[in-house]
Order: sequence, then C-alpha cells, then structure tokens
Amino acid sequence: MTTGTDHPRRTRIQQEKRELILEAALEVFSTNGFRGSTIDQIAEAAGMSKPNLLYYFRRKEDIHETLMQRLLDTWLAPLRELDDIGDPLTELRSYIRRKLEMARDFPRESRLFANEILQGAPRIMPLLAGELKTLVDEKAAVIKGWMRAGKIARTDPWHLIFSIWATTQHYADFDVQVRAVLGPNRGGDGRFEDAARFLEQLFLDGLKPKT
Repeated sequence: MTTGTDHPRRTRIQQEKRELILEAALEVFSTNGFRGSTIDQIAEAAGMSKPNLLYYFRRKEDIHETLMQRLLDTWLAPLRELDDIGDPLTELRSYIRRKLEMARDFPRESRLFANEILQGAPRIMPLLAGELKTLVDEKAAVIKGWMRAGKIARTDPWHLIFSIWATTQHYADFDVQVRAVLGPNRGGDGRFEDAARFLEQLFLDGLKPKT
C-alpha cells in the first residue's frame, strides 16, 4: 500500500499537514462521495494549494484509501473487544452501546463508509472480503459457542451482527430523518440513550435463553 510521498520519518509539521488534509478530505468525501469529490475541493477545504497537497498525497485515491483504512480500524474496534470469556448479554450490551456512541461521535465517517458500500465498494472490497470477513467469522464463532453452552438463545450469529450494525448506524446515516421525526422534544442528544435502551431490550430480551 502506497499513500502519499514516501517519507522514512515525518516531521511533526508534516504529520500535522497530513492530518489537516485527511480531516478536510473526510468532510468533502462524506458530503460529496468519492466520485463527486476532487483534489481541488480537498485542497480548498484544507486551506492549502493543490501542489502542496500533492506533496503529501499523490492521488485522490491515496487520501481515500488512508481514510477508509482508518475508518475500518475504528469501526471494528468494538467488535474486536467482544470477549468469549465474558457474560454474553453483558458483552453484547456493551457492543450495542459502543456502536451507538460511534454513530453519535463519528457521523461523517459512517456516511463515508455508507457511500462507498452503495457504490459497490470498488475501493475497499479487499478489506471487506479479508480483514472484515475474518473478524466477523471469528466473532460469529464466539456467539455460536455461547449458544452451544446454553448462555443465549440459538440464532444466526452473522445476521445478529448485521442487525446490530444496521440499527445502530441508522442513527448516523439517517440522523436528519431521526431528528425530524422525533421533533425538538425528543430529537436532542438524549435520543442516543433512548435508542440504546430500546435496542438492548430488542436484542437482549430476544437472546435470553429459553427456560
């Protein structure tokens, strides 16, 4: 993987410039999508000239690739923390809440990822079919182990994970709709706590072992 100009060791200023570019690119890409974004737009948002930006990143694709790799690392961190020796319902409750916190704190990153998926994931398919699939398969095996031990009800672990993704990321990708429908009295920051309580009830009550 090659992104930007290869530097054996970047200075503090060089690293700060890269971060400035990536922050600007996140705003541009999450608003316009990859195809609708240009190097000129990113340079303008970063407050620097196009030649200066190209010193740090040779192509728009390199900037996007760096952002997507960072995003995937961040997005997968809560799933990596799902612990097979922990209490299943506690572990899943924590996962749901972490995903909602990310929807609240990283809405632009969520939209960036959604835009890429809607385009058929042409730039991140190796990541999805490789790193993501490996991790999901690993955690699905953990969930199946809990089921075999009778700790949670039997269900499809892959679709359980997909459903948690869908319901939590909705609050980032469709935030405008959520706030509009809830209205001013319920559409404030408390909506995430309301969502957490509802999703915990939805998923965890359904996963309690049948007695």
